Amino acid sequence: MQAVRGGAVSVRKAGKVYDPEGLNVVALEDVSFEITPGQFCVVVGPSGCGKTTLLNAIAGFDKLSGGKILIDDEVLARADKAPKPGADRMVVFQQGALFPWKTVLWNVICGPVQQGRLSQKEAITQARELLGRVGLSKIEEQYPGSLSGGMKRRVEIVRALMNDPKVLLLDEPFRALDALTKSVVQEFLLELYDITPKTIFFITHDIAEAIFLADRIVIMTTRPGRVLKTVTVNIPRPRDYRVLTSPRFLQIEQEVREYIDSEARKAFNAGERELAQ
Repeated sequence: MQAVRGGAVSVRKAGKVYDPEGLNVVALEDVSFEITPGQFCVVVGPSGCGKTTLLNAIAGFDKLSGGKILIDDEVLARADKAPKPGADRMVVFQQGALFPWKTVLWNVICGPVQQGRLSQKEAITQARELLGRVGLSKIEEQYPGSLSGGMKRRVEIVRALMNDPKVLLLDEPFRALDALTKSVVQEFLLELYDITPKTIFFITHDIAEAIFLADRIVIMTTRPGRVLKTVTVNIPRPRDYRVLTSPRFLQIEQEVREYIDSEARKAFNAGERELAQ
């Protein structure tokens, strides 16, 4: 396993208000938590709780209305400072973002080569090693359109890691996959995490997925999104699917589900009131 180089994320009293046509929608309110370097942090919560808003602020895509976000003690975003995307933070989206007219190998090596971080020869060697780790050693000359959904997600994760970010941000990357494919890709992600440790900020609605992957789970309230609870997943690594039936896994699952179900009911009831007005 490589040593972790930076990647501490500090979210301090972060707030976000959207104000289209004076609606004044509070997406995030007084959100604070810490992610240590190399920690796998998963954020869960009901729809509309601000998970993606928070990820976009860390990624540099969206501005905060209050509070601040720091990476390695440097201010990334605050109300009076618009954040900027950077190579120290790489995002893997649910819908994918591969260049369809380029080969898998080109998609994977283009970032570090264009940035001058690796020579083309070095990038190809590293890319082939990582692609092999996730079972994709024979597809480097194929195009994204010929790949399955699970293969595309693996390529996107490898591409993100090739840029050697401090923080890897994943916005429900496996949501559209069937259950069997999702389980395979999750295991490949954990294998990459074990050999190339990065700080990971992962969003999901899937409680079992959150527990299987995470070192720490941040549970958000219904809108306005606040931190309701943080849960430490003290299940040893490396992990495989045998942990899904372990007593500790089931105990954590029950705890997280109770919090999520309570917030989901609040969100549902709030939605009913909004529709009735």
